[in-house]
Amino acid sequence: MIEYRIHGRGGQGSVAAAYLLASAAFEAGHTCQAFPAFGAERRGAPVTAFVRIDNKPIHLRSQVRTPDFLIVQDDTLLLDREITDGLKPGGAMIVNTKRSDDEVAEAFSCRTKCIPATELAMEYIGRPIPNTALLAAFLTMTGHLPVDALAAALKGRFKGKLLDNNLALIQRVTGMVEPGAWKETEHA
Repeated sequence: MIEYRIHGRGGQGSVAAAYLLASAAFEAGHTCQAFPAFGAERRGAPVTAFVRIDNKPIHLRSQVRTPDFLIVQDDTLLLDREITDGLKPGGAMIVNTKRSDDEVAEAFSCRTKCIPATELAMEYIGRPIPNTALLAAFLTMTGHLPVDALAAALKGRFKGKLLDNNLALIQRVTGMVEPGAWKETEHA
């Protein structure tokens, strides 16, 4: 089983990212879970969402405390030095930021990939929702699921121009990261 923890702020699509990742896993034939944990339910408040993916039934029903991977949708959350708590040795995180990979990796002592997902989302979909860009980069780097499964999950959720723009965003992002760079981290 691979476990993911997604950190963001209300309104950024963290819960939607969890559901999209789980839907992509389902499209690829895996068993999956996705669920959020909310503090104050308001725009801008910290939100955490969790995803589990496996090839057999998942019976665990708790929050993900020791994730294999982190997806951080808002770089202001990096001010919380505990954001990587529980990250398994050899795990990695992808962060929506303009900062360098090395800068963030050094600060948190884990493998890190940084991409300007909000800027890309604004360019392609006209809204500051970084989830599609982060998921596309993440799946390209890990190879956990085919990027086509993410596209299928988006097709189940969107239509028309919004879908087309999200699919174009996926194309752009997959060209920005190294395919398979984190593939060996199958189970961190």
